Amino acid sequence: MNQPLPGQPEKNAASPKLTIGILTLNEEKRIANCIASAKFADQIIVVDSGSKDRTCEIAAALGAEVHAYPQWQGFAVQRNRVLQHAKGDYIFFLDADEEIPPALQQEIAAVVAAGKDEIWEVQWNQVAFGRPLTLMKSTGGIQRMFRTGSIREFTGLVHEHADMHGDSRAVHLFRARLLHYSRESIYSSLNKLAQYVQLGAAKRAQAGKKGGVLRGMASALAIFLKLYVFRRGFLCGAAGFLFCFFIALECFFRHTAIKYDAGRLEQAAMRG
Repeated sequence: MNQPLPGQPEKNAASPKLTIGILTLNEEKRIANCIASAKFADQIIVVDSGSKDRTCEIAAALGAEVHAYPQWQGFAVQRNRVLQHAKGDYIFFLDADEEIPPALQQEIAAVVAAGKDEIWEVQWNQVAFGRPLTLMKSTGGIQRMFRTGSIREFTGLVHEHADMHGDSRAVHLFRARLLHYSRESIYSSLNKLAQYVQLGAAKRAQAGKKGGVLRGMASALAIFLKLYVFRRGFLCGAAGFLFCFFIALECFFRHTAIKYDAGRLEQAAMRG
């Protein structure tokens, strides 16, 4: 790796290498911190979806390989494009609104050194509206690290999934959490809401799921209670409430969009 972490031995030329892949779209406010947290990797790839701001310029200046694919075809397609450029034996997928803290960096380095063909999940430590939601229980693990050559392809419009070559593999969970700056303002949260509602509704419509106002209300209430009460969002003050409320809103509109935005969803599905 570029620089050995504290307590880690020097790597020789034959050591397995790590690629970190980042997807971006108009992330000039966050991309510098994201890349800084990935500097321990041997290769940093940014696949950009057509940013109109300085995202690509900043990323290139910080030493990342920048590849622009402005014609949006879905998250899975963009991750597959990362794979096309990846040279490392291992790959860790990082979003532009995330950062890898030092404890997680050391765990990732240890996995690369071990050389196993397995899958690693990570949990989020959410940072919302200027406050880390550390008292909130994390949701389930997200698969983010793989042996590069073991991935056949990614599939799915949103919450994409890695299809692997060969037999099933052991799945491990990193102890340290990934910092996720998911909702920094009301405005950005509303933009994300619109994007994820359309993508999530298109995915469910393709699967033949039904929607409607009542289904949306039931789903929104269930997820709000799960996050705010059972996952302890109420311990995180106003930021915790807003975080849980926006996710509940996403669930509500995702179900109603299936019924009321059918034509638009068909177009989104074709693009994805």
